[in-house]
Amino acid sequence: MTLTADAAASATARTEPLHTVYRPAHPLQLFRTVGMLMRGPKDPTMLIDGATLWRAAQTPEGVATLALRQSTEGVRVTAWGPGAEWALTQLPALCGADDDATGFDVSEHPLLSAVARRMAGVRLTRTDLVFDALASAAIEQKVTSYQAFGAWRVLITRFGERAPGPTPRPMFAPPPIDGWRRIPSWAWHRAGVEPPQSRAIVRAAERGGRIADAVLRAGSGPDRDRVLTSLAGIGVWTASETRIRALGDPDAVSVGDYHLAHQVGYALTGSRVDDDGMLELLAPWTGHRQRVIRLILASGAQEPRRGPRLAPEDHRRR
Repeated sequence: MTLTADAAASATARTEPLHTVYRPAHPLQLFRTVGMLMRGPKDPTMLIDGATLWRAAQTPEGVATLALRQSTEGVRVTAWGPGAEWALTQLPALCGADDDATGFDVSEHPLLSAVARRMAGVRLTRTDLVFDALASAAIEQKVTSYQAFGAWRVLITRFGERAPGPTPRPMFAPPPIDGWRRIPSWAWHRAGVEPPQSRAIVRAAERGGRIADAVLRAGSGPDRDRVLTSLAGIGVWTASETRIRALGDPDAVSVGDYHLAHQVGYALTGSRVDDDGMLELLAPWTGHRQRVIRLILASGAQEPRRGPRLAPEDHRRR
């Protein structure tokens, strides 16, 4: 990727957008690769508007907005904000350039091989923004997606930073780490986040960027899990989800998920299994277990429902 002359010039207060064209050396389905980061259809940090994917992020250099549009030429990108240069430097990883599927083989499994052919070009995205991934995953602990996405939308819109640039609708980047720490308890409550989850995020924020740095330095999934689960209120599910979203970890498995083990078991054997059974089924693909899970989720294979859908609980006083 070669930045334009504007991108090469450094400025402390950037007002003009930066432009580049990213030409991936691999097939790329942009929306499916980066779009998995979207937390619900009304996510204030992401928006798909026609052929353009918009993303607002809180980078180490400040807030940035990206507009990505794929064409035969590559991915045309415009970036606004003080974090624009950082976001453009990180762009290849966001589009899956670090995703190495060497040794991954599902040719012996008809369902997985068929989905893999259909999903050629879907990469594992990497944001390198560990704390935002941790916060979003913690909000999603033990609640429905509907509840979690609603809480994320309320908190980011109220306490995040307005995204620069001509976004199709108002967009917001997550607050900086210290901003998460300063969200008052009543705001968490109004957003529908239970005290155990809000306390976990606030306590993590009190340790600042040290946790994020330690996770980025860790050399393996288990090492990263040890760093993350050393935080009060952060368990193996949240650690795994953080690795998936921030680091594009190809082997992360979200043990403890309400639905995942059942979906994996049904897709691979026709019967539901528990977490131990899921890990046993995925063992032949160790090193690439997240890839298998992505294929299963994309396959649409799902056990027929035998009861009512899980109803959200809301413990807030009316």
